Amino acid sequence: MSRRAAKISYQDGDHQSACRLDIWLFRTRLLKTRSLAARLITKGKIRVRRNGRTDRVQKPHTLIRPGDQITFMRGQELISVEMVEPGERRGPASEAQRLYIRLEETELSR
Repeated sequence: MSRRAAKISYQDGDHQSACRLDIWLFRTRLLKTRSLAARLITKGKIRVRRNGRTDRVQKPHTLIRPGDQITFMRGQELISVEMVEPGERRGPASEAQRLYIRLEETELSR
């Protein structure tokens, strides 16, 4: 049996706040390049938690929206963040840090 990802449907207003996962990871400066983000996603190394359900994502074009939690390993460090906004560009670090909130281990077990 093949595993199929659930399709995400957005209302018209929600689509504007949605962003591709690979682009968002690049804009937040959590990963150095967009191609590195796409490679990690394709290998299944990134998990997205939405509405209490955690899924391993394998498509770089997966849309994420505010409130989604993203978890992955960067070297020896476990990175867990919650998307706040999609952002418009890859700007300076101070601008990029406003796009997400770091999650503590206690928040991950919700």
